[in-house]
Amino acid sequence: MSKPLTSHDRYSDDYIADILREARVFAFVGASANTSRPSYFAMKYLTGKGYTIHPVNPGNAGQKILGQTVYACLADVPGPVDVIDIFRNSEAALEVTREAIALKDKLGLKVVWMQLGVRNEEAAREAEAAGLKVVMNRCPKIEYGRLSGEIGWAGVNSGQISSVRPKLAPTGVQSLALGKR
Repeated sequence: MSKPLTSHDRYSDDYIADILREARVFAFVGASANTSRPSYFAMKYLTGKGYTIHPVNPGNAGQKILGQTVYACLADVPGPVDVIDIFRNSEAALEVTREAIALKDKLGLKVVWMQLGVRNEEAAREAEAAGLKVVMNRCPKIEYGRLSGEIGWAGVNSGQISSVRPKLAPTGVQSLALGKR
C-alpha cells in the first residue's frame, strides 16, 4: 500500500521518476483524436517512449487513435493498466477516480494521474486510501521530458543547434524507463 502524501502541491523528482520508470501501460481518460489537443500530444509522446496507451473516450469508442482502439469506459480497457491519466476537468476527476478504484484489482492499477489544471483533493484522498499513488496538476509527457533531460528551461535541450532529432545519452528517467523495455 502506498503511503499517502501530505501535500499534492509538490512532488519529489524521485516520486515522479519512480512512477514513470515502473509504469508500462497508461489509460488516457478523455483521450482525443484531435491532433491539436494536449491528450493527443501526450499519447503520441509516451507511445514514442515505449509506453502502451489505451485511449478512453465514449464519443470515439471503437475507433483508433494512434493505432490504438478507443474504449468507451475504463471497465472496457484490457488489463494490465499501471496508470489512469485523467484528461477531464477537476469535477469529473472524482468520478473517474472512483471508477479506477473499483477496477484497480482487475486492471492492476497503481497510479491515478490528473493532468495539468486538474486537481481534486477528495479524489486524491480516496485513491490513496485505496493504496494508489496520486499525481495532480502534472503531465507525464512534460515530467518525462524534464527528468530525462530532453526538455530544459529553454525548451528542448539537445546541446547543439540542428534540424536532426536529438539522440540523448541514457540519463535520468530515459535510461531507467527505457532500459527495462
